[in-house]
Amino acid sequence: MHKFDVVIIGAGSAGLSALREVKKHTDNFILINEGPWGTTCARVGCMPSKLLIEAANAFYRRVSFNEFGITGADQLGVDHKRVLQRVRRLRDDFVTSTLGATRELGERAISGRAHILSPHQVMVNGEKFHTRKIIIATGSRPVVPEPWQSLGKRLLTTDTLFEQEALPERIAVIGMGPVGLEMAQALSRLGVRVTGFGSGRMIGGITDPLINQAAVTLLSKEFSLHLGTRADITVNADSDVITVNSGDIRIEVDSVLAALGRRPNIDDINLEALGVPLDERGLPPVNPDTLQIADLPVFLAGDVNQRSPVLHEAADDGHIAGLNATREKLVCFKRRVPLTIVFSDPNIAVVGKSFRSLEHEDIRAGEVDFSRQGRARSAQSNRGVLRVYAAANSGRLLGAEMCAPAGEHFAHLLALAIDQSLSVWDLLRLPFYHPVLEEGLRTALRNLASKLPACSESDLAVCGPFNAEALD
Repeated sequence: MHKFDVVIIGAGSAGLSALREVKKHTDNFILINEGPWGTTCARVGCMPSKLLIEAANAFYRRVSFNEFGITGADQLGVDHKRVLQRVRRLRDDFVTSTLGATRELGERAISGRAHILSPHQVMVNGEKFHTRKIIIATGSRPVVPEPWQSLGKRLLTTDTLFEQEALPERIAVIGMGPVGLEMAQALSRLGVRVTGFGSGRMIGGITDPLINQAAVTLLSKEFSLHLGTRADITVNADSDVITVNSGDIRIEVDSVLAALGRRPNIDDINLEALGVPLDERGLPPVNPDTLQIADLPVFLAGDVNQRSPVLHEAADDGHIAGLNATREKLVCFKRRVPLTIVFSDPNIAVVGKSFRSLEHEDIRAGEVDFSRQGRARSAQSNRGVLRVYAAANSGRLLGAEMCAPAGEHFAHLLALAIDQSLSVWDLLRLPFYHPVLEEGLRTALRNLASKLPACSESDLAVCGPFNAEALD
């Protein structure tokens, strides 16, 4: 029987991050991966979706040409085949870069489905492997209701969308979370007739009703959006036409994009053999700060643990699991400030504590509407709203939600401020150049400061009497 220090199951973002740490401490490991090698982000997630979004946004700029005094916009066209060829070409480059981490592993990289026999034993391809520690990083896959499978190739997910040679004329995007919103807007901007459906009223991970209303209003101007009722699919046996029904809405489409979220890849890996209770999703209890499953020498990292399905969190998970799998005493890690970004236009972002999570805390909120913001108006991007939340007694920044131009950059700036426990006044003391979009954030901060106990009559720090140390 083979004996190893660590067995890593899964070669996605979390698995590769774990691998980097494990390799620093031991050469006695194996990495098991089922299916294509290369991360979900590079193959079917973050990167190909952003490539499609960039093409869509580039073509959409023609809509504002007339306002800028540029003529000829109606002469422009888009070649969907070439758009998708570029997506795949650059996507393949990104995938190749991720494969470099496993290319030199040789026999220590095994293709196949792992089957857990105990907390110290794994089987793959009929071979048993004994190990001191196990890291499970098997990732996730799109949720697709079983009845929808009858659509065959006309049912798309992010696993298959980017492999298409052409785009359909009409498509229903079902699920208005981050992925659904991004793809619905991008496809619409590329000339596809898009209808979006969401069973809930909130979209894109937003929890603040004001921000949600702004996002719904703006996106509804670009594609038909129906919220609050579950969508069902039927196929006419005679005409083979796909019909989507949602409440009183009934439309016919050529394809359906399922964007209903992702489920953990735990099928048949036999988590039951760990001997701990599993929840309704089939997942064991996991400490989010150590990634340890119960008190076992087993760690659950990345999308599979369903904690926060974004790349930097998956990479952090792998890092933590890799470190803890190679030492006797576990290390407990403080996690980063929560941060999620939807690459719609305007960007949607939630940073720090969400509005919903703060509903029982004493907070104040400041906001800015970008419709009159100078730099945004100059770029014809003056759309959206940003709200910032702070503790009512101290003014310490707690979180923010936004549907705003350049929201991805605002979100990072605010994440840094929240991580450093800055107050509203601390952030207002920083320079805001003119004219920049960040002046919109300053407007929101000043609005928030006006609702807090008075601290100073100026944004500036106060100097000594003569502003000279030798004379103070």
